[in-house]
Amino acid sequence: MPHILIVEDDTDINNSTAQYLRRQGCVCAQAFSGTEGRMLWREGGFDLLLVDLMLPGLSGGELIAGIRQTSPVPIIVLSARTELSDKVELLGLGADDYLTKPYQLEELWARILVQLRHASAVPGGELLRFRDWALNLDEMTLTAAGQPVNLTAHEFKIVELLAGHPKRVFTKQQIYEAVWGDRCAVEDKTISVHVSNIRAKLRPSGTEGYIQTVWGIGFKLAQ
Repeated sequence: MPHILIVEDDTDINNSTAQYLRRQGCVCAQAFSGTEGRMLWREGGFDLLLVDLMLPGLSGGELIAGIRQTSPVPIIVLSARTELSDKVELLGLGADDYLTKPYQLEELWARILVQLRHASAVPGGELLRFRDWALNLDEMTLTAAGQPVNLTAHEFKIVELLAGHPKRVFTKQQIYEAVWGDRCAVEDKTISVHVSNIRAKLRPSGTEGYIQTVWGIGFKLAQ
């Protein structure tokens, strides 16, 4: 299910767009100002953004520029401005597409599907996504909030295991058996040290909190 953030101050447009997209199977969060949109964006987990330009608080352009500093997430601009110069400016700022109001919801959905397909296309590798993480399983590489993260093979396998089962709590023994392929008993500190190293490498992207400690059990991902 695509997670979509709608940043639009017109209540009718925001609500009708969200209702339509939910019928298509999307999970939608709604913001009615640029400041609220930025706050929701920072909570993470969105696959695509729909952003109006003329917003109270932070403008749509400022919101897009801020997001583009850390993330390549697809962004579609929704605006009543029709001048070619406006479109060129927004695309240059980092928007991926531009739809002029009033728009047909069916056309919006078609454009969303195009952007989601582009975002999922990874040359030379299968992609596994969790919130702002993108794991290339063939190349064993991780991108977090648009930033490459240099992991060892065992660290990558731990992240892959957690991202592949985001609602599951794994014990340290289960992680050891899955990653090292060994059923012998493991010392608690072996997995804890690896997870600590992963969190340190994730810290520059702001996603280190995705890995949660379940005290007395093991680890899981924050939803």
